[in-house]
Amino acid sequence: MPPALRRERAEKTLMQPYRNVAGNSGVSAYEILPDGIRVRFADGRTYLYNYRESGRTHVEQMKRRARAGRGLCSYISQTHVSYADKDERRDA
Repeated sequence: MPPALRRERAEKTLMQPYRNVAGNSGVSAYEILPDGIRVRFADGRTYLYNYRESGRTHVEQMKRRARAGRGLCSYISQTHVSYADKDERRDA
């Protein structure tokens, strides 16, 4: 299996669906990492936020909101958290 396909499959299986309690979030899925969080937005873009680039306080707050299924997209947009990496591929 080509590395790109292997990465894409692994990414899809590790991402947890975002519960979206309020029903109006721009986040569709997330993955909790030891030192960060990967967030997939509704348009298919995926961003990695980690302790080094985003700051431990922001990342831990994002993890709490992701697990709760509430407020993650708002937190990211209102605090302008820096990201470590992004994947511009969009879901078809």
